[in-house]
Amino acid sequence: MGEGFYFIDILIFAMIAAFLVYRLRGVLGRRHGEERQRPNPYTSRPGQEGADNVVSLPDRGADRVRAPVEAPPPAPDEPYSLAAGIAQIQANDPTFDEKGFLQGAKTAFGMIVTAFAQGDTPTLRPLLSDDVYDNFAAAIRSRQAAGESLETRVVQIRDTDLIEARMEGRTAFVTIKFISEQINVTRNSAGAVIDGDPGHPLEVVDIWTFARNTRSRNPNWTLIETRVPN
Repeated sequence: MGEGFYFIDILIFAMIAAFLVYRLRGVLGRRHGEERQRPNPYTSRPGQEGADNVVSLPDRGADRVRAPVEAPPPAPDEPYSLAAGIAQIQANDPTFDEKGFLQGAKTAFGMIVTAFAQGDTPTLRPLLSDDVYDNFAAAIRSRQAAGESLETRVVQIRDTDLIEARMEGRTAFVTIKFISEQINVTRNSAGAVIDGDPGHPLEVVDIWTFARNTRSRNPNWTLIETRVPN
């Protein structure tokens, strides 16, 4: 009799455990090998090179790690050229495409400028290196502590030029020059304009450098430096 009750207890516990496992799988989901990585503003689908929106990155999680192919360096008596730098990057990352990268960088530019003005650090975090993110976040905190707000609108990006490209070890570096028209207005806690003109866009020239470890499975590039022309 006692053994019968013991068997019933075991059966009840087993049913409860099965129910809990079912509920957890329903909440957390199951990996099936087809999950896509986080959308990457530097990569567009074929046929969407002109799109302004951020598009999903093709799933590269199953790609094998390819050994980098060494591109021949420029001859000692030849000056360094942009073409040589691009060739070095493509030798280490055959997926690198100058036109596609420029389009993605243009999209990322708008995302980062807008997120900075809005104080949207979750959007900024995956797009920036640690140092750049820390600087941006500190500026946002300082602005908020002063009770100020920044309104930024990119009226248009007139020009996007790839001006530098190089490899350092396994890391690729690409520098882009952006010429844009922006409206930047800073307001105090009372909403009064203390800097900028809401009705007058200004030309802004930015030089940004992006980097990526070409041996990493992560296809994302990050912003590692911002500067203005001397």
